[in-house]
Amino acid sequence: MAKLDMTRESTARNLVRYAGPLILGNLFQLSYNLVDSVIAGRFIGKDALAAEGTASPIMNILILGISGLSLGAGVLMSEFFGAGDREKLKREMSTVLLFGLAFSLTAACLGALFTGPLLVALKVPRSILAMTGGYVRIIFLGTPFTYFYNTLAAALKSVGDSKTPLKFLVFSSLLNAGLDVVFIGFLGFGILCSAVTTVVAEAASALMSILYIYRRVPELALGRGELRLDRSLLKITLRYGSVTALQQSCQPIGKLLIQRCVNGLGVDAMAAFNAVTRVDDFAFTPEQSIAQAITTFVAQYRGRGAKTPEDRARIYRGFRIGLGLELCYWGIICLVAEGFRRPIMWLFVEEGSGAGAIAMGCTYLGVMGWLYILPALSNGVQGFFRGCGRMRVTLAATMVQVTFRVLGTYLLAPRIGIVGVALACCVGWVFMLGFEGPYYLHNKRRWERGDRPFGK
Repeated sequence: MAKLDMTRESTARNLVRYAGPLILGNLFQLSYNLVDSVIAGRFIGKDALAAEGTASPIMNILILGISGLSLGAGVLMSEFFGAGDREKLKREMSTVLLFGLAFSLTAACLGALFTGPLLVALKVPRSILAMTGGYVRIIFLGTPFTYFYNTLAAALKSVGDSKTPLKFLVFSSLLNAGLDVVFIGFLGFGILCSAVTTVVAEAASALMSILYIYRRVPELALGRGELRLDRSLLKITLRYGSVTALQQSCQPIGKLLIQRCVNGLGVDAMAAFNAVTRVDDFAFTPEQSIAQAITTFVAQYRGRGAKTPEDRARIYRGFRIGLGLELCYWGIICLVAEGFRRPIMWLFVEEGSGAGAIAMGCTYLGVMGWLYILPALSNGVQGFFRGCGRMRVTLAATMVQVTFRVLGTYLLAPRIGIVGVALACCVGWVFMLGFEGPYYLHNKRRWERGDRPFGK
């Protein structure tokens, strides 16, 4: 297994080696999501594209909530790995899996039960209500597979192995896309088939992760006697993971409120918003992967204690290098969004019937391409604070961003359309950085003076 102790050798090399596979994995996953929306829009129709767009933030609340719990557990496992405590590493693995089984089954049942009232509350047009409801219910029922894959991937990443989750993600994405092309593109099945293929692909990635860990990663493989829930570790995990899950869920909850506002602008706006948010994902998700590399780097140093000035200096250098990687990625995505916005929109809808959606999407991307620099910076800072264990700080910053973004959307979108959604994003990120920056500088000075242990 390709474990990576990020406290050794070159800081820049370690960050690139760790972040690279994560970014590639994200790009494969996002490419599948893109293909999924393209197939829905081209082969089923504009209504299917709008239905997927409405379902997306609902599912993201669940998925990001799950990944938030996994990230919180991953920070703890990174600390145990950095400290060389293999016993605690296994106990944490067992605890988070057992808790997650009960959590994911409960979420699946409740989600499927309350899908109808939720869609009505979101003002989903009656013409696509049944289509959207069926899609969301099937995705909800796949929640346990989503949880197990995310948790097992976080465990592998905590010991520095970001390449293996990439391989499973690539396989899962290709499987998902291939099934969609065959069953929807060629055989003409509807949007419910898209939900089924998504669940099948998630189940495959979870199964492969389990088999790999038992065959290749003895540090994480659990024997029959080791499968038990440690209440003391669960308490710490929930303290880390629940805050991170709430933080992760804030964004899709905010997007859900924004989607409600966009739904009031008509089906063209809904279709355009689904398309452009796929491009948003290509910006935000890899930026979050770089932030995760920063988190693992800092957390492994915390596991060693980070007591010396040399250790702290290397942590700050790694943080600066991580921000540099964030800015490099922003440059790439900005060029793509600005230079190819119309061809991107053509992927989703036809020029004739979708002319209005194309125009709206091009306007949005023309503004957002330049604004993607703001989440690049804020994600880097968030990654640093997560690695320090300061989960409440990341939650507070995210809530600031989401609050001002939603308020801006409801103020601007009814007046200037979908471009108001982009400008509202800018407002949220500016307030977020205004909160994070001074807090970071204040604590950095205290850590350097030795007023408190690093990360406290």
